[in-house]
Amino acid sequence: MSKGPAVRLISVGKLKEAYFEAAFAEYAKRLGAFCAFESISVPEQRLGDSPSEKEIDAALAREASEIARHIPQGAAVCAFCVEGELKSSEELAGLMRAWLAGGKRTICFLIGGSCGLDDSLKRSAEVRLSMSRMTFPHHLFRVMAAEQLYRAFMIGAGRKYHK
Repeated sequence: MSKGPAVRLISVGKLKEAYFEAAFAEYAKRLGAFCAFESISVPEQRLGDSPSEKEIDAALAREASEIARHIPQGAAVCAFCVEGELKSSEELAGLMRAWLAGGKRTICFLIGGSCGLDDSLKRSAEVRLSMSRMTFPHHLFRVMAAEQLYRAFMIGAGRKYHK
């Protein structure tokens, strides 16, 4: 039985590689001790080999529409994007604690596909976070995000995992 808030990780695209699936499943299982964790994947829009900026923008807008359907009214929203602010694991834990103390019962974390997230999602998010100025494959990033969410809950619970 899950405890605490609902946490949704809404991502573009499906995990394809078994090793990413296994790593993600492990953190999803661990998160179940702290929250009602849900992972939602929306389809990535197909683009040709050399898409125009207009084609990319249209694809991102379609993905954003699908993502927005899964964000409940009143949820706290965090968009992961390269231009987001860098925060430590402790700061992420504090941010989540503040949302929950402020009455938020659902926290949604958004991960874009290979072209990122539509600007409308970034603008509407309470927080935009970046884990690094480096670029990561979005499938690997999904595993990294799940691990950081687990780490944030462990920090909040005062457990030793973090160190």
